[in-house]
Amino acid sequence: MVIGALGVVFGDIGTSPIYTLQTVFNPSDPHPVPVTTDNVYGVVSLVFWSVMIIVTVTYVLLAMRADNDGEGGIMALITQLRRWSSQRGRQAAVVLAALGIFGASLFFGDSMITPAISVLSAVEGLKVVEPSLGSAVVPITAVIIVILFLVQRRGTAAVGRVFGPVMIVWFVAIGACGVAGIADHPDILEALSPTYALGFLFGHWGTAFFALAAIVLAVTGAEALYADMGHFGRRAITLGWMSLVLPACVLSYMGQGALILDDPDNISSPFFLLVPDWGRWPMVVLATAATVIASQAVITGAYSVASQAAQLGYLPRLRIAHTSESTIGQIYVPWINWLLMVSVLTLVFAFRSSAALAYAFGMAVTGTITITTLLFFYVARAKWGTPRWLLAIGAGVLLFVDLLFVAANMTKLVHGAWLPLLIALTAFTVMTTWQRGRALVTAERARQEGPLPEFIDHLRSGQMPTLRAPGTAVFLNRGKETAPLAMRANVEHNHVRHEHVVILSIRTEPVPRVPADQRIVIDDLGYADDGIIHVTARFGYMETPDVPATLALLDPAETEGPLQLDQVSYFLSKIELRRGKAPTMAPWRKRLFIATSYISADAAEYFGLPRDRTVIMGSHVEV
Repeated sequence: MVIGALGVVFGDIGTSPIYTLQTVFNPSDPHPVPVTTDNVYGVVSLVFWSVMIIVTVTYVLLAMRADNDGEGGIMALITQLRRWSSQRGRQAAVVLAALGIFGASLFFGDSMITPAISVLSAVEGLKVVEPSLGSAVVPITAVIIVILFLVQRRGTAAVGRVFGPVMIVWFVAIGACGVAGIADHPDILEALSPTYALGFLFGHWGTAFFALAAIVLAVTGAEALYADMGHFGRRAITLGWMSLVLPACVLSYMGQGALILDDPDNISSPFFLLVPDWGRWPMVVLATAATVIASQAVITGAYSVASQAAQLGYLPRLRIAHTSESTIGQIYVPWINWLLMVSVLTLVFAFRSSAALAYAFGMAVTGTITITTLLFFYVARAKWGTPRWLLAIGAGVLLFVDLLFVAANMTKLVHGAWLPLLIALTAFTVMTTWQRGRALVTAERARQEGPLPEFIDHLRSGQMPTLRAPGTAVFLNRGKETAPLAMRANVEHNHVRHEHVVILSIRTEPVPRVPADQRIVIDDLGYADDGIIHVTARFGYMETPDVPATLALLDPAETEGPLQLDQVSYFLSKIELRRGKAPTMAPWRKRLFIATSYISADAAEYFGLPRDRTVIMGSHVEV
């Protein structure tokens, strides 16, 4: 499990040493950090303590304790917040949940920027070993990214087995190079003392504050530790971080600091210049492999966030393919994949260097970290009853650090920090608009469907004369309060109902997975002899509903007779959305909601229904 975590979880944060110090001392920065002995010690110390406070304390020691049935990540926090807000009616929980959605939106920006900056930074090593290849960096990066996204549909199950060993080699290599650098300048180890970080921050405030916008790059990928906790477990991730990743990264930063002290000209590429001449070509290849793994992890994270958002009602149903029979978290979402590929390629050709992308990257990272910290402390109070005085101290310290980084990155708005904010604002608008529009459509659909108990009574009393056709019909519906539109249309227009009718509702629970013995709830709807039952199928937000497999779990003794599952006819109600005149939403949001509905996955495919036995009946709803 530790080796698996090394290959997936730590790819992003483990490749940060490639570009962090190079970006801090970038001479073309609008707020450059002069290369002096005091500044080098101060920067290296700030990098070390930022990693310790944000990654080790905030994520490894604290946030990873706030799991949702073993699952982590910002969506897991949002799920818990929604559960408590519905139980307690607290407005603060609703506001924080909305803030969490914005944090998830920032993660989409992170998913676009990470592959671009990571692969660019690795391929830029070509300029160190062979300066004449500088013009080939962008084309080579683009080719690698295209190949990376093209192979996504095959899944990571096969290549995942080699990810762990590759990352072990990577961390050993960067740690060894760091030791070699430290050996030439052992005094750099004094930077481990927090006095250098505090002295630089408060003694050289004007320089240190702007430097924070680049120093935050050292903690990129911290969210992945939390988000992938459900795949590997807290213990494996903690062991991997403390035993290998943290020491290797710290040694690399220390070695690069020593190299810059030795010769200030080394700021051009301290990571690759730290490598001996004979090892630079292999290191470029290894760095490229490591950054591809880092990109793979964040792309998979985007799939998971999109899938969970759809299950929770913030996005329409998306077509999802499971790429591993053994690992449920390995999924492929085609629409998200192609959107990410186009976005990443656009960033590569627009910015053309890792340094130019660095400020955009920092804004996405700091925003997500700050929101995660906020949500965690609310969870700590609501879930564990942590004393307020203890929360005030902990939250005060950690949020002060987080907000300091946010403020520093805000100074880079015109230099690229606007990009993740724009991406996040766009994603946030789409998700909240879909949530609002979905609520409106649900209410209007319920009005058209009418009460299910009344509909059943009319059928039983003969007020709706029908012929009973042999066989079993399954009508998918949102619940048991209203009659399925397709069933109502079949009775009112065709005057036909099947001998056995199953009204099936799919309910997504605020847990990752639902045990098989808790999957189904059966209701005879008041009559045990009319052949009509209601079945509620419960799924976790990490699961993909499979209707035929769910029906196979039904006990014939509870279904008012045996169901002919191999000959079941499935009925779906397809809703066509139209823009109405009612002031339910702003006109532009109505257009956005209707446009977003076009990316919805086909319902028959999403629920695993056989095409040749599925009947779709249409209706329209105005929003």
